[in-house]
Order: sequence, then structure tokens, then C-alpha cells
Amino acid sequence: MIDRQQLSNGLTVVVEEIPGIRSISVGIWVGTGSRHETPEINGISHLIEHMLFKGTETRSAKELAEVFDHVGGQVNAFTAKEYTCFYAKVLDLHFRRAMETLADMFFHSRFAPEELAKERKVIVEEIRMYEDTPDELVHDLLASVVWGDHPLGFNILGTEQTLQTFERQNLVDYLSQRYVESNTVITVAGHVRTDEVMAIVEELFGGPWNRRAERVITEPPIFMPERRTRVKQTEQEHFCLAVPGLPVDHEDLHAMILLNNALGGTMSSRLFQSIREEKGMAYSIYSYHTAYRDTGLLGIYAGMAPEYTGEVVREVSRIFEDVAESGITEGELERGKEQVKGSLMLSLESTTSRMTRLGKNELLLGRHYTLDETLERIDAVTLEDVRRVAQCLRNAPAVAALGPVPGEELERLFD
Repeated sequence: MIDRQQLSNGLTVVVEEIPGIRSISVGIWVGTGSRHETPEINGISHLIEHMLFKGTETRSAKELAEVFDHVGGQVNAFTAKEYTCFYAKVLDLHFRRAMETLADMFFHSRFAPEELAKERKVIVEEIRMYEDTPDELVHDLLASVVWGDHPLGFNILGTEQTLQTFERQNLVDYLSQRYVESNTVITVAGHVRTDEVMAIVEELFGGPWNRRAERVITEPPIFMPERRTRVKQTEQEHFCLAVPGLPVDHEDLHAMILLNNALGGTMSSRLFQSIREEKGMAYSIYSYHTAYRDTGLLGIYAGMAPEYTGEVVREVSRIFEDVAESGITEGELERGKEQVKGSLMLSLESTTSRMTRLGKNELLLGRHYTLDETLERIDAVTLEDVRRVAQCLRNAPAVAALGPVPGEELERLFD
């Protein structure tokens, strides 16, 4: 059962009681990410995420880590385009201790200048690490192509240049504006009682936060079918192609998910079977759909030997045209439904996955579908539904490529 309550200060709390297990996962979700930044402060959300682990008024960074190590628990965080999450997983008897520690990090982090200087260097190394990971770097290149100057196109990590401009007061000011009650959600899933959770959350998070909320208006982005090549001396050519997708609350989202499944989402999908299994032209080939509040994109990635680039691009184009024209088969639809439902239900065996699902649904949708409701929506998708959303494949694509193939060669493939 999912129970959603709101404290008097505006903080939303969502709890899912799961009897029969011993773990509890808790997440503090803040509705801020790289999408809410400007070019001048790009990367500040991610830097704040790091700094909340670097010591509070009463605990050092090492002591914060030891709290969870001593109870066999886990603590971590991540920053995305539209939100930041701090989360922990512990045994049920250590729930209060975990919440107290997270609250200490959330309200009393010091943002010490000496720690900030070290963490800047850590994130610069993280940025440089991505430079050595072309199969991930090409996705950031694609985002900058698709969304252009819109904040959705920003790199979550920021840049080496912006990182050097951040001082302690910049972080404190941004946290004060965005880490506020009305923009925060706490989600808990596991062996808990809702009344116990609410009592602890009220005690630790229920008072006034004394932070000044600043409303951030996020403009809808425009999908830009541009092409960009970055020449880099790698063994493989890394290639991404994207067409417009759907936002997270669209009524056809599950049809889009099933289209993606048949296109390149599984090992039995058309792209994988044709390009890897039949033709042997790529080791890694897949498609994906990313949904945001007000937009989305359907993309594919392929990594192949440079000499296969033209054949792979032509085969991707052929499959897109075929699916847009004829849709998918009854067999593909039924296999997709069972695969999507199976993945969903298996993920729910993890309290962390359930906690994450609660957080994303609350922040992005403002509501929570039961498992039965979700399964019904998947089962209700028809071949015509998939064929309708597949018309997105007729759009001019955005293309990003990273590797040794010159840009003019790739341009000729799309002329």
C-alpha cells in the first residue's frame, strides 16, 4: 500500500509498507537538476550533491560514511536533468539512525572552502574520465545537439570552467533557493509502519527550513534535428541518432515504451538481431526512450568499426522506415508486453527500486499508479497505438557521432 501525506510545512512524504522483508530504502528527492541551471552556474546542482557528503557541523566526511558502514547499510546520491536524490538502504532497526544522518547532511553541511577546493578537483577528474569513455560521452554530445542552448542540453557535471567559479556562498545561495519544502519529497519503502515514518520525518524535517524559495520557470525545449561530429582517435565510431519522443505523463507513453522494446530495447529486437546477430557489424547496439516533464526523445546508440559506419546508418534508416510504414507484429507486441511487465515486477523485489519509483512518480507526475493500474495500461496498448507513435520515426533525426570518421563522410550518409 502506498500512503502519501504532506506535512504542515509543505514537505511531501510517500511511504510504501512492504512486510516480509528486513530492509528499508529512503530517498530525499529535490526537484532541481541541470535543467534548472543557467550557463553561468552549470554543474552547481551536481557539486552540491557531492558537498553534502563532505562534512556537517558535528560529523566529518569520514564519520558520515562510517555511520552507514557500521550498520551494513548503503548511502549514495545522484543528480539528473530534473532532480537530485540522496538515498540510503539499511536494515529496519537502523532506520532512525539513517534518517538522522541524512537530515544532518541535508540541513547542516558545512560547505567548507577547503573541502570545496578538493571536490572541484574530484569532479574535474570525473569530467575527464568521461572523455576517456566515448560510448557515454557521445550521449552528452547528442543532448547538446537535440536541445541546443536549452538547459536540457547542459552537461550534468558542468564544465571545468564553471566549476572554478563556484565559491561557498554560491552553493549556499542555490541550496537556499531550491532545497525548500515545496520542492522536496521524501520516499520510504520497506519494512516500516507509516505512522512510525511520519513521526520520525515530522521530528527531523517538520519545522520551518528558513530557506527562501525562488521559483524557476522552465521553458519547453524545441527538438533540433541537427548533426554534429566530433573527431576523436578511438578504435570504434560511436554513433547516436534521435527523434522526438513523449513526455512522462503522455497517454501514449506505454505504446512508445513497447515501440522502443521492439526497435532496439532487447536482444530479440530488430536493431540487435539485424546489426549485431545477422550482420555482425556492432558489438553494442540498442535503442532507448527518455521522458522528461514536457518532452522526450527516442534514441539509438551503435558502436562499430569505422568502416561499418555507413552500413549501420543505412540499416538503422531501413528499420526506421519499415516500422514507421508497417508498425510491429503481433508477436513483437506480445513479447514486449511480457518483457516490460516482467522487468517491472522483478524490479519491485528491491526496496531501492520501489523507493525510486515513488520519488520519480511524485516529482514528475504528482500521482502514483498501482501495479495493477500500470499492468492494465501496458496490456491495453494495441498494434495501432504502436503504429501511431511510430510515426515519430519519420521525423528528421538529430545525429551525434564521435570517433575517427570525418564529419563530411557522415554528412553524405544523410544527404
